[in-house]
Amino acid sequence: MEGYIHSTESFGTVDGPGIRFVVFTQGCPMRCLYCHNPDTWELNTGNKMTTEEILEAYDENKSFYKEGGLTVTGGEPLMQMDFVTDLFTKAKAKGIHTCLDTSGITFSREEKALEKMNRLMAVTDLVMLDIKHIDPQEHIKLTHQKNNRILDFLTYLDEIGKEVWIRHVVVPTITQNDDYLYQLGYYIGQFHNIKALDILPYHTMGINKYKSLGLDYPLEGILALDKSEAIEARKVVLKGYKDRKKEGQ
Repeated sequence: MEGYIHSTESFGTVDGPGIRFVVFTQGCPMRCLYCHNPDTWELNTGNKMTTEEILEAYDENKSFYKEGGLTVTGGEPLMQMDFVTDLFTKAKAKGIHTCLDTSGITFSREEKALEKMNRLMAVTDLVMLDIKHIDPQEHIKLTHQKNNRILDFLTYLDEIGKEVWIRHVVVPTITQNDDYLYQLGYYIGQFHNIKALDILPYHTMGINKYKSLGLDYPLEGILALDKSEAIEARKVVLKGYKDRKKEGQ
């Protein structure tokens, strides 16, 4: 099966456990103000690659991936769900650890959609879920999409017992807010399948890409977040998480 691929990375170290082969798919319905890959937004563009070609590229350096595996990210990989399912099915047949890095924005409990998701999850070892903003209205401002599908996707993943790593980008003036950070932690504290929490500092590395594409950078003038501030933000999220856990005891 063929998919539209933006690019691949041979030695990813922040895309799941261990060293990983990372596939960046093309197409995304989100328009996050801090997105540093606007060239992944459009569907049906990029390089066409078959699942076999991707696994051949994986095999070129497979000795490095013994403690890692294969991660598919984007864009939004769920925009090409059939392709990812085919790729992960073949990867699992080869004993490869599979990780899906997604926003969950396309999730639906409609019968046919849920059947397709169940097939994908059957061959997915780990989901890295990007929660952009916990507040519904602020989420729309930040991404131009509602967050109800994303949060329901997390509920679904808990229902099926799928391991999840939560990712959250902290942006000055937007998500660098103790109330929102605590709310995020408190919300995810109700689930039992969360294995890690990555709080990522906002960076400005996408500015030049926007300029090269002739696009205005939405967060012009907002400075990158210092790593020490991201550490403090993580403490606030964990406080909310632990408080929710205590309530459930």
